[in-house]
Order: sequence, then C-alpha cells, then structure tokens
Amino acid sequence: MATEKVELAENTDTEDIDYSLSRVPAEAKQPFWRILFIRIGAICCVSQLMLGAALGFGMTFFDAFLATLFGSVLLQVVSWALGTAAAHEGLSISLLSRWAGLGKGGSAVFGGVVAISMVGWFGVQNCVFGQGMADIIPFTDFLGTQELIAGTGITGEYVLWAIITGIGITLLVVFGIKAIANFATIFVPLFIIAVIWSAAIVLQGHSLGELVVAAPPGPAMGMGAAITMVAGGFIAGAICTPDYARYLKNGTQVFWMTLIGTFLGELGMNLIAALLANAMGTENVVDIMMGTSGVIGVVIVVASTVKLNDINLYSSSLGFATMLNALFNKALSRNTLVWILGIAGTVLSVVGIINYFTDFLSLLGVAIPPAAGIMVVDYFILRRSRQILDESREEGGLPKRVENWNPVALIIWVVGFAIGEISSIINIGIPGLNSLILAGLLYWVVMVLMARAKGVEVARFKETEEVL
Repeated sequence: MATEKVELAENTDTEDIDYSLSRVPAEAKQPFWRILFIRIGAICCVSQLMLGAALGFGMTFFDAFLATLFGSVLLQVVSWALGTAAAHEGLSISLLSRWAGLGKGGSAVFGGVVAISMVGWFGVQNCVFGQGMADIIPFTDFLGTQELIAGTGITGEYVLWAIITGIGITLLVVFGIKAIANFATIFVPLFIIAVIWSAAIVLQGHSLGELVVAAPPGPAMGMGAAITMVAGGFIAGAICTPDYARYLKNGTQVFWMTLIGTFLGELGMNLIAALLANAMGTENVVDIMMGTSGVIGVVIVVASTVKLNDINLYSSSLGFATMLNALFNKALSRNTLVWILGIAGTVLSVVGIINYFTDFLSLLGVAIPPAAGIMVVDYFILRRSRQILDESREEGGLPKRVENWNPVALIIWVVGFAIGEISSIINIGIPGLNSLILAGLLYWVVMVLMARAKGVEVARFKETEEVL
C-alpha cells in the first residue's frame, strides 16, 4: 500500500464552502493577517479578561506573568504542532484524525466529542452574551424585567437578546471563514482599544511601579492552580486550532500566528487585566470596564464574545460533518449543520438548560487532549500515513484508503482520559496536559513495540476504501 498510487476521494457536498470533508485547495488559502485576527479574536475575549483579573486578584504581577507564560507556552506548542499538520494537509482537526492515528471509526468518535463540546460552549457563551446585552440595552418598555419562570432569572429581555445573538452568530458562521475573519478584523482592534483605554484611565491615578510590586488584593492563589487555570481554560481551543490554521500556507505562518496570539492575546490581556484588578480591588471584569470605559466599553467587551463563539460553532459543524460522514458515508451540507447546531445551542441557552451541563462540558474537555497527543505522535513521529497523504495531496484530494479502526489508539485514548480525570481528582498537574502528554508517550511505545513484534516498519490495521 505504501508504494502504490492511491485513488482520490471527491467531495460530494456542493455547499461545502469551507471544505469540511476535503482539503483546502491552494487557491482557497487565506492571507496571514486574516487568520491571525481569528486567532487573536479567539483569545482576546471576556473569558481571557476574567482569567487575567482572577490572577491579578490573587497573585502579584510578576507571579501572574509567570503563570501566564508557563501555561500559554505549553498550549502554543500543541497549537503549533497540530496547526502545522493542518496547514500542510489542508484538513480540519476532525478529518485529519482519520490519517493521524484514529482511523475512520475513531474520527467519528473524536468528531462527535469535539462537536458536542464546542456547541455546548457555544450555548454557555451565548448565555453570557445575551445576559450582558440585556443588562446594557434593556427592552423594558416592550417586555418588562419580570422573570418568565420564577427562580430562574430568565426574563423577556434576556430571551430576546439570546435569540438575537445566537441566530446572529449562526448566520455569521454560515458565510464561512472569510466572514469570521472580517468580523474579527473589526472587533479585535475595538476590543484591544477598549481594554487599553480602560487601563490608561485607571492607571492615571496609580503608580505603575507600585502596582507591579503590590500585594494582591484578594486571597492568595498558588502558582500551580494559576498555571492550571491558564492552560485548562484554552486547551480545547488550542486543539481546535487546525480548523482555521488549515487556511495558512505553511508551518512558519502557524508559528507566527500562535506566537503573536500568545503575546498579544494571552500575555498582553492577562497582564492588563491583572493590573486593573489590583488597582480597583475587584476581579469582576464588567465592574472594571464599567468603571473606566463606561457603557461603550462594556458593549465592546460583551460583543467580543462573538469572536470566540463563532469559532465554537464553526469547529462544532466540522466535527459533526466528520462524525456523520464516518457513520453513514454521506456528506451533509455544512450550512445545514451550522443552522441545526446554532439553533440547538441558542434554544438551550434561551431556556437556561445549558448552564446545568457545564460539568459535562468540562468532562468532554478532558476527553479531547489525549486524542490530540496520539495524533501528534502518529503524524510527526511514527508518520504511518504520511506517504499516502503526500501522494494524494499532489493530486488535490484525499487518499482512497483509510484504517477502519485503530484499537491501540482507542484504548490509549480511554487510558489518557482516565489519567486526566484521576489527576484532576487528586490535584496533580494540569489534567488536560497530563492526559495529552502521557497518552502520546504511551501510544508511541506501544506502536513501536507492536511493529517490532510483527517485523514491520510501522504497525497498521484493517483498511477500508469508503473514505467519504
């Protein structure tokens, strides 16, 4: 199989403007700045400010700097590796997994986990967005502020805004990666300006030198807990980097995208928020922005949630496309998937049910990293499918053959997940990174030993020609 010419699979989805089940062709690659803005936008958001403020409330400025640096560097290595593979192959993370260790069946499981996780967080973020807009721009004259369901906090104003924001983001994602990039190009600068403006106002009455060395205003936070917060807060997002990095031309562009995103998005925003939290004595980012930039600043900050939530929905649609294709050998319209998932996430956020599933979503977040560790080892170290990928890439299509199942990968995936859960319970290290690293190492050892036992260069499993 390694030496014979492979037949290519064609993409049958005529509405697949974002290549959910095919390679991104050379002519569809995007300028570096477009994808960079998406990356920065996925990090420069309300959640990042809240994280930075929490660090500044419980740590000194220097300790917050170290925690952000260590936590983000670990994630950027993962982002760069997976993003480089995606840029090289032009494949989403879910589709790439078919030829990076998991096989067709494994890609269905992986795609499903990613899809459910991301659409779940889409619903959670839409709750935050809708509530923020309801607080800022109430429709009191039309709907009143009374609770629709006693004890839930759900008001008519919130319901209206949650519907508007959810459907609005869904519509944006329907138009594809270019629309997402264009939106980020507008709101990333506005968000950064609002944050810098807030910092400048606050720091007018404080000495920067004093804030840098000042004791934290809140209960002390340990370095281990802080690094875990930094790394754990974005690990699922880091693993989904390939979904937009595949539009870059090479690994060098991926490297600069992740590096600039780290320093401007994570390090920059975290440290500014840490200074603001220390100066104002609170970790409530909305209070910080309201106390400095006023309502305009809060609107911009809340609107910045869109830049993160559109990527959540985008990755979810790609994951579901891969899962459904693997299970039924059919290519469902990407636009149809986006509408289904967007409406489902919006409905769940409107009725408030989604908030009861955050623990389940966090559990899925621990399940994603070990699969990523397996993929990195399989693609970069074992290189089991690199030749057939290279041959098919020259023709602009996908290899005709793919492993149906890789039992070793699936078993180690479960083991890695268990490792992550155990380390979370006993509070050792960063659960997601623990599972990612240990699953990757264990997979490498087992596959090498299996190949030696069989007397072959690489161990392979039963294949199928039903690639799509």
